[in-house]
Amino acid sequence: MRQILQSLATGQTELVDVPCPAIGTGQVLIQSRISLVSAGTERMLVEFGKASLLEKARQQPDKVWQVLDKVKTDGLVPTLTAVRSKLDQPIPLGYCNVGVVLEVGQGVDQFQPGDRVASNGPHAEVVSVPKNLCAKIPDGVTDEAAAFTVLGSIGLQGIRLAQPTLGEAFVVSGLGLIGLITVQLLKAHGCRVLGLDFSPARLELAKKLGAETFNLSSGNPLDAATQFSRGRGVDGVIITAATESDEPMHQAAQMCRRRGRIVLVGVVGLKLMRADFYEKELSFQVSCSYGPGRYDSDYEQRGHDYPIGFVRWTEQRNFEAMLDMMASGQIDPAVLVSHRFAVDQAVEAYDLISSKQPSLGILLEYPSTTAQNDLRQQTIRFHTSSAPLSPATATQTLHSKSGQPFTIPAHSAVKPQVAIIGAGNYASQVLIPAFKKNQARLACVASRNGLTAAYAARKFGFDEATSDLDQVMNDDRINAVVIATRHDSHARLACQGLAAGKHVFVEKPLALSAADLAKVLSTYRQVCSTQGQSAPILTVGFNRRFAPQILQMKSLLSELQEPKSFIMTVNAGAIPHEHWVHDPIAGGGRLIGEGCHFIDLLRFLCNSPIVSVQATMFGQDSAVEIRDDKITMTLAFADGSFGTIHYLANGHRSIAKERLEVFCAGRVIQLDNFRRMTAVGWKKFRRMNLWQQDKGHVAEIRAFLLAIEQGGPPPISLEELAEVTQVSFDVIKAAETQTVIRCLPPAWQLKSHSTDEPLARSA
Repeated sequence: MRQILQSLATGQTELVDVPCPAIGTGQVLIQSRISLVSAGTERMLVEFGKASLLEKARQQPDKVWQVLDKVKTDGLVPTLTAVRSKLDQPIPLGYCNVGVVLEVGQGVDQFQPGDRVASNGPHAEVVSVPKNLCAKIPDGVTDEAAAFTVLGSIGLQGIRLAQPTLGEAFVVSGLGLIGLITVQLLKAHGCRVLGLDFSPARLELAKKLGAETFNLSSGNPLDAATQFSRGRGVDGVIITAATESDEPMHQAAQMCRRRGRIVLVGVVGLKLMRADFYEKELSFQVSCSYGPGRYDSDYEQRGHDYPIGFVRWTEQRNFEAMLDMMASGQIDPAVLVSHRFAVDQAVEAYDLISSKQPSLGILLEYPSTTAQNDLRQQTIRFHTSSAPLSPATATQTLHSKSGQPFTIPAHSAVKPQVAIIGAGNYASQVLIPAFKKNQARLACVASRNGLTAAYAARKFGFDEATSDLDQVMNDDRINAVVIATRHDSHARLACQGLAAGKHVFVEKPLALSAADLAKVLSTYRQVCSTQGQSAPILTVGFNRRFAPQILQMKSLLSELQEPKSFIMTVNAGAIPHEHWVHDPIAGGGRLIGEGCHFIDLLRFLCNSPIVSVQATMFGQDSAVEIRDDKITMTLAFADGSFGTIHYLANGHRSIAKERLEVFCAGRVIQLDNFRRMTAVGWKKFRRMNLWQQDKGHVAEIRAFLLAIEQGGPPPISLEELAEVTQVSFDVIKAAETQTVIRCLPPAWQLKSHSTDEPLARSA
């Protein structure tokens, strides 16, 4: 299918082929008929993309400080790479879509195939949209009119915040699409309306819609507002303009009567003057998009509606209200249409909104003759696949509960044919470049929305891009899968990949619960017992143990027989509370999701099993919210060593993220942020400094690929993977119960998901 994308790096708009998005739980798959270009928002994105780096920095000063802090901690080259990678990712344009439902996901009962719906889907031939961001279109409303539903809901939400009453006098400042719809909505509320703009054509249109008007280029609008309000001051102002100037806010305050209301729907300068608001006790509020539910992942992504008795008007109910008003004739979007383009001419449409040629409502029309099979194609092929695979053998040994070894034939040695599942920021900025640098055959990249997969395929040279994860697992040409999806899918996809006989690289964590970990271990054991010499590799992305400075550190420590003391300080940085990583079901929390890295690092350096853990979370003895992103844990090792990890999200971002200190036998090693390492007490070694960070990603991937090619053992033993994963669960339990958790059996006798025989690590 085709979708309209825009580059933040160049401002170039493209119509590209991407895989059809996969439908998920609580989603609706829609074949598009018409979509509306939001000239204001989308013009801003195009102009931002066309701006120079200096101009981009000027427009986002907060991002500049983040970049400077990253340069200070990580170095110039990694920072530039990260910035360029971020700008290089294309973004989908559009959020005003009308189409016909093709399919509904699990948990969707208010829609069915064949329904006409309006949604906030992007400009694409097929869109997958959460159920709470769709609304059925009444029979009397045309597709063209319904395309204004979402945009109109932005104006409607601003009006709901302003709370107009019958007969009140309101000013609408800015008569673009949202402003003109706001004029109609206020008239439907029984209000008198004064419209302000510079464009004679838009002022004339507002007049036809029942508003009085004033041309801002002809003088001061305050006199017009005074006359319009019969000398009393207007009851409220809704600002729908887009400008950097502070003047619209200043004018709005001066126009209002005492205790008047100002609602900002557009984007204007906000250098407010206290005197404007103080004497009149004015109310000022910023309106958030389509209404309650916006940016709430529980509402939008998980489909949890707000009870109507407590939240009358949500995003979806605002959509429905707009459609009802169109059906009754109170709102007439047809007068707002200025141009129509076939989707094939999308680039011309965006050239229009960037030009000085006047335009208003621009509609994109999608062909109705395209076969559904063509639209719903989930895989796009880019290159020819490589030569067939060639086998070889090797073995490894694990131990059962009784301590008796059982031999697991290792995988066949073959040329790796790699599929990446998940093409988000981490995959595209770190994992895929590491595979590319190791000259791996990139067979396929998959993502549920299809777009990120297509982007990665074009950038890195994959053979295929797909949104069909089952196809990846069932493709015999692919013998290695890299799982870089959201944390809650890791264990399930790892089991699926192992059962399909594929080598599996899981970006941490391996699992979010002991039960899921047991399922992975059980699946792996079953696969090993049935596939013989074709048994696959399973590994986890604990990259830090492969970093050159860590390998040097371990070499130095191996000379010492005494117990060691480790102090790991992680300035993790805050992540917003609503981010999915904090969700115990979706992300597992930050300790399990990222803190496992540092547990593994100390386990590797100590080279001894972890026997007990204790931990304290910030806020346990106060009224502060308890979170696992501010936690201190102490690990005790079987050889008498111990390690303390301070994982903290309440520090300053200008301080380096990671610092490790090791004390042993009168000697000390310090590692700062994987750039500078110094050692005191060794005669032949003092320091190992790098020009830029190297956290071991490339070496880690190289070890995984070599193990596949040569048929050797996995880069990290299964026992250590299971141990580190289980210890991350134990740390949370230790913090919550404020007790010491013992990590030796029976904690390690993890029962198989399908049998009663446990899989234990060797003593």
